[in-house]
Amino acid sequence: MLLAGTTVSAQQVHITLVDQINKEPVAFAHVLIEDIGKGTGVEQGHITDIDGRLSFELTTAAKITATFVGYKRLVDTIRPGETRVFEMVPAVYQVDEVVITAQFRPETVDKSIYNIKVLGKQTVENRAAVNLNEVLAGELNIRSTHDNALGSSITMQGLQGEHIKFLVDGVPVIGRQNGNIDLQQLNLQNIDHIEVIQGPMSVVYGSNALAGVINIITKDPDRQKLSVTGDAYYESVGQYNFSLGGSYAWKRNSISINSGRNFFDGFDPVDTSRYQQWKPKLQYDLDGTYLFKTDNGKYKIGGNYFYEEIRDKGNPLEVFNWDKAFDKYFYTTRWQIRGEVNQRVLDRAMINVLTAYSFYGRLKNTYLKDLTNLEQILVPDADKQDTTRFDNIMLRADFNNYLKSEKFKYQLGIDLNRETGYGKRIADNEQQLGDYAAFLNLIIEPLPQLSIQPGLRAIYNTNYKAPLVYSLNVKWNIIEELAVRTSLARGFRSPSLKELYLDFVDINHNIQGNPNLEAETSLNVNLAINYKPNSPAAYNWGIDLGLFYNHINNKISLVNVNVDDLFYTYINVDEYYTHGFDLNFNNRIYPWLRLVLGLGVTGRKQYIAGADLDPEFIYTTDVTLQANYWWRKTDLNFSVFYKYNGLYPELLLVSEDESVISETAPYNSLDINVSRWFWKRRVNVQLGGKNLFDVTNVTRTGASGGGTHTGGGGSSVPVNWGKTFFIKVQFNFIK
Repeated sequence: MLLAGTTVSAQQVHITLVDQINKEPVAFAHVLIEDIGKGTGVEQGHITDIDGRLSFELTTAAKITATFVGYKRLVDTIRPGETRVFEMVPAVYQVDEVVITAQFRPETVDKSIYNIKVLGKQTVENRAAVNLNEVLAGELNIRSTHDNALGSSITMQGLQGEHIKFLVDGVPVIGRQNGNIDLQQLNLQNIDHIEVIQGPMSVVYGSNALAGVINIITKDPDRQKLSVTGDAYYESVGQYNFSLGGSYAWKRNSISINSGRNFFDGFDPVDTSRYQQWKPKLQYDLDGTYLFKTDNGKYKIGGNYFYEEIRDKGNPLEVFNWDKAFDKYFYTTRWQIRGEVNQRVLDRAMINVLTAYSFYGRLKNTYLKDLTNLEQILVPDADKQDTTRFDNIMLRADFNNYLKSEKFKYQLGIDLNRETGYGKRIADNEQQLGDYAAFLNLIIEPLPQLSIQPGLRAIYNTNYKAPLVYSLNVKWNIIEELAVRTSLARGFRSPSLKELYLDFVDINHNIQGNPNLEAETSLNVNLAINYKPNSPAAYNWGIDLGLFYNHINNKISLVNVNVDDLFYTYINVDEYYTHGFDLNFNNRIYPWLRLVLGLGVTGRKQYIAGADLDPEFIYTTDVTLQANYWWRKTDLNFSVFYKYNGLYPELLLVSEDESVISETAPYNSLDINVSRWFWKRRVNVQLGGKNLFDVTNVTRTGASGGGTHTGGGGSSVPVNWGKTFFIKVQFNFIK
């Protein structure tokens, strides 16, 4: 009797995971076991077998959490000796996807007051996307453009890259060229998902957030005890990519290291001896994170390093008897150190602190290369060489509290940023810009179906007098399946250091900063309607409709001051407007077919007092189709991504009081691929083709010759390299 009272024996537990609709087993799902009441985190991690079965030992009751791609998270309890069958609910619309951008605390998509689009890792893998540009280029109301010297950028809701805040784990990405972040420099080898908020976010994120926020969320290292991942990618255009990473967790600690190497051999639509329109490129990435968790908080430190080399080989020159050429090399270095604290206090309150130091440097060297002996010498002309660097120090902290009634929540925060630019092309060789703000957000829930969030941001800018910025967000669940979200917000953006002080000059560019620019202010309105019938039937459908209106005062734009020498500078446009909508029709025949049809329309117009400008809106239309088909018999997954990029009219300023409408011809893009998992979902092989309509340069009419936005003498713009085929092999080992 004494032995029976003091000895606790382990008993075997048997569980089976099945699909709620077709009752088929869910193979290779992740199952986490946590002792109830101990609060010590995950005690055991398991994976179901091919029949969805799993057996393990328990001594006390435990909490079980099962997850698998395409299913909602299952949480239940189980006791020693039990044999249970759990039904997993298919996540048709991924409404339980957890998001963190602009949230008081991590929240599921359907409960967020913001209309957030989540591009999950599965979406990124289905696209076989290499960088952020490839992921975003296929989305509605997002238009991707390319400059052969400045890289790829996007417009969103008719607003250009300087109005979009790009974040990686909440830290702003610095290093804009002509106002834009080169999205081909943001690689995705350690990505968990991407969160996109289209609409004004100035109260939460300040400057550069008038059009919205795009936040790349990387993986936390504590998801598995041990993981090793790697992939190899080859594309027939001459792209060779490799990445390798891993994580390890012990007790309350976890660490991860990820690295990658990308190489592109260059491409030109017309085969030449040396010059290539798409420049050869070499990139290196390195990222590391350490995470420590307690019962009431987590503490994370990390850093990343990025290096890129672009080679711009010139054509042989007649003046040197065709045996010499000017070669330019562009070197980009970007690195960052960051720290993050999330601590629960006072039972229902949280303190979040994020701080980071970011560095960006760009070096240009020009050489005269002898093509007979391959020797090269640095050109002594100072204008042919350039070094520019920027650094940024940021601190973001907030305190948020949930009252016991759950009908009132509040968030108090500070957001401090200081950016410094150095280089001979910056006025006085060094300039600094500080933006220091405090913000307040409230969430009022008078009814379970209604959330109201007013917000306020007070800003001190070292260069400009900033107004008080406000916002009002409302979410109303009219019925369980129908949610309406609307927002009204004021925005503020001070000119960047580059727009104020940087001079950028090369063979295709002569952009001069303007220290007399005024700051931008804006009024933005957004409305989103999401209807998703909650039905366990095999066929599911839903509709997402978004409408937007943006009005910007003193919008900063480039103007061609002198056509002959391609001299451009920045001016303020008195008023700039965009409006439009995007509509997505989601369909799924479970479990083998998912089909999304999209239509987007964006209109733009601008006004300068006393100038000869067309006062009418000019419009562009986008159409998208995304299809995923699972051939169950062979376990093959087919993906199709199509986008029609409609005629793109753009009002370009050719002087401070004269404009011309430039039109970029419509074009189609199509990517198709097939993939399959092997060896208990440890190895994935993917084959496919990209840009199958073979689009390279698109005709452009109405633009002046040369300039910053054109290529090929102003008659066309580069869109993509030609039709290509690729193979990708991915390896995952998880314990």
